[in-house]
Amino acid sequence: METTPDAPEQARKSTILRAAVDIFASKGYHGCRIADVAKQAGVAYGLVYHYFKNKDELLQAVWQQSSEWLFTNLKAVIDRGGSVPDVIRGITTWCFNAYREDPRSMRVLVLQVARGTAIPGQTVQSKFVEIIQLLIQMFTRAIERGELRKELDPVLLAAQLFGTVEMGLTSFVMGLYDAGDEALLRRAASQVSECFLSGITGAAAPQEAEWKTQASSAG
Repeated sequence: METTPDAPEQARKSTILRAAVDIFASKGYHGCRIADVAKQAGVAYGLVYHYFKNKDELLQAVWQQSSEWLFTNLKAVIDRGGSVPDVIRGITTWCFNAYREDPRSMRVLVLQVARGTAIPGQTVQSKFVEIIQLLIQMFTRAIERGELRKELDPVLLAAQLFGTVEMGLTSFVMGLYDAGDEALLRRAASQVSECFLSGITGAAAPQEAEWKTQASSAG
């Protein structure tokens, strides 16, 4: 019978995971060492191995925890419903606020998890696929209701929104902007959402109409 960890055990494990996020965010996968994590957590080196058999298992736990956190919160925004602009603004606002409140976790998500640069296996990326699927469903319903142009592809819309928000956050993660400037973070969130919305709610661009004509002729 599986036993449930007691509170002190769970607290120690959480402390180690938090330390791993900090080290991983600053040093990346290859630069992260168990000794660094133990020192950051203020625990004995061997205690880390009590909970995680190796670095890959520890970092997999970090990625899983971070992606679950992202998925749970973005799903809550989507589930609240509202118009497409409301949901998109809600998603963007949450992501930029989350970066302000926990920049290291978001750095791990943006640089390591979303891009899959150092993840052993595909279990974590599946959470990102689930987010994309939720967005696809939202855009599909909006197109069916006539809220968005019928020629728009909901799969591409979902991927474009995800990519737009990710690249907006990357500008802060990479140090192009001061992450401590809250006003700048708010303006960035607004620009990301409004530029995306202006592209999907406006009239079809002439280039798009021309491309469709050419595609029809070729067919």
